[in-house]
Amino acid sequence: MKIDASGMQYRRLNELIHSAVDGGEKEIIIDNVNGQRYIGDGLSGNVVMQINGVPGNDLAAFMDGPTLMVNNNAQDGVGNTMNSGKVVVNGDAGDIVGYAMRGGEIYIRGSVGYRAGIHMKAYRSSYPEIVIGGRARDFLGEYMAGGLLIVLGLGESSNGPLVGNYVGTGMHGGEMYIRGKVEKHQLGMEVRIDVPNEEDYKRIRRPMEEFCSRFSLSLEEVMKGEFTKLAPFSHRPYGQVYAY
Repeated sequence: MKIDASGMQYRRLNELIHSAVDGGEKEIIIDNVNGQRYIGDGLSGNVVMQINGVPGNDLAAFMDGPTLMVNNNAQDGVGNTMNSGKVVVNGDAGDIVGYAMRGGEIYIRGSVGYRAGIHMKAYRSSYPEIVIGGRARDFLGEYMAGGLLIVLGLGESSNGPLVGNYVGTGMHGGEMYIRGKVEKHQLGMEVRIDVPNEEDYKRIRRPMEEFCSRFSLSLEEVMKGEFTKLAPFSHRPYGQVYAY
């Protein structure tokens, strides 16, 4: 099914999408998207959606199962509180990518803005993963409680850092892998720097395979880079300030 979103108000566009999914459509192509918000929000099931254009804020919020492929950039809040499914962005994305994400996978070919992965969490078999092909700005993984964040720095100049400052501030779960060096002054107090071991590389290989396959990259070439592992010192960093 095809939908032409030219000049369409976001409510009408989302009504058409939900109506199509409720009617049994499994493949939807949306052309001429230009900032319409909430695309894919609350959708569930085995649906594949191609988005041609730039979707607005909160793409795939609360989504539970579908695959969204964006053939351009995306704005803020991609995967907000997402439960499961996949989002693939063949460009850059804005701030708070994966905010409170609870499961599923997000693959960004380019860079992201501030606070990517903030409040990510994992529970039992639900384990969220974000792979960022370029750079990330300040507060990456802030208050992160679970899941996996990978920043690759592909195609970026070696002159600047791959991540901003305050990385992992308040972090108390999950792991981050940065394909390059991270300085101690860039980190929140709750985060330590480790050298990845063999088990770590095995753990990140599957999402890396998916990322490289989606964007026609060589997995072996990407994996040759030197990774830095970031993990929290404690799963209860604020225990001393509690009254119980």
